[in-house]
Amino acid sequence: MTQIQFQPRTDLPRHPAPGRAPAAAFVDITDADAYCATRPVLGRIDYGDTATGASLTGGHPRLGLGMGTGTADLPAFSEVWTTEGPVETGSTDGIVWSRDDEFLLCAGHIPEADSYAEATRSAYTTAIDLMHELGHTRCFRMWNFVNRINEDNADGLEVYRDFCLGRAHAFRRNGFADTEVPAATGIGARGDGIMFYLLASRNGHGTPAENPQQVAAYRYPKRYGPEAPRFARATRLVLDGPGPVYVSGTASITGHLTRFHGDVERQTGLALENIARVLAASGPAAGAVPDLYDLDLVKVYVRHADDVPTVRAIVEATLSPHAEVRYLVVDVCRADLLVEIEGIARTVAGPRP
Repeated sequence: MTQIQFQPRTDLPRHPAPGRAPAAAFVDITDADAYCATRPVLGRIDYGDTATGASLTGGHPRLGLGMGTGTADLPAFSEVWTTEGPVETGSTDGIVWSRDDEFLLCAGHIPEADSYAEATRSAYTTAIDLMHELGHTRCFRMWNFVNRINEDNADGLEVYRDFCLGRAHAFRRNGFADTEVPAATGIGARGDGIMFYLLASRNGHGTPAENPQQVAAYRYPKRYGPEAPRFARATRLVLDGPGPVYVSGTASITGHLTRFHGDVERQTGLALENIARVLAASGPAAGAVPDLYDLDLVKVYVRHADDVPTVRAIVEATLSPHAEVRYLVVDVCRADLLVEIEGIARTVAGPRP
């Protein structure tokens, strides 16, 4: 089995990062209604086998994704974001949202189209305008689920690159400097068009972290499309102290190049090493720097279902046995990538000072 270069410190006690943040949990999709009924919910994201789009359901935003789950080995689940409440919900120009006094969750759907740049620019601009209108101007995490992500659009441009073009235009129009973009995941999906959701804060801010062994995504050369992907490798939410580190979808890339073509073991190992590097770059909280053992709420996107057992063995041998990990079978943002991993470091190792 692949050995991870950055071994986590398993011998140290773990403590929650002290800063304030929205809570999240993975819940069996059949239990999600009951779970949501007993707490203030910012949003519910269903990772199932059928895409149902964005809606206000049960008094909160709900986004239904088709993500290759729903089998005994890959059960469907809901990612539920909660707060201390109370919450206000609404729908604005196709964007569904919920907020408390500090945090905002928005979700939206871009319908299937021959090309996506303009529709993405418009949808992102609507979401950003809504953030400003509601006073939650600091976006620290985004997720994007792109159907046919590696196929070409009607103009011969790969759909992911088409999406990146629209996202870049929206960020530029709305004054996002490259060094201020949030952590993000851009991954394949099975469904209609593009679905997305984001988290934003009123008073907190996301401090970006980059991997010193990778070129920042927003500085990728033109070989990857007319506009580079605009996202940070991770962001640490800082509000009333340093909070969790939100790790973007991370893959087998060094510099800007894909490594270990066709080798899912080594790609998984390098993806985990890259997460370790970006966690180290995120800086200390509670007197310590997070490592792989602090990673939780992990989503592992695997291109081929037959590779899931191999990937699972490597991931579970590396992360904490207490980490919540879910596996999804979808395409990845580059056709030569076999696996992508994201998560949240909610704890840090060692005693508080």
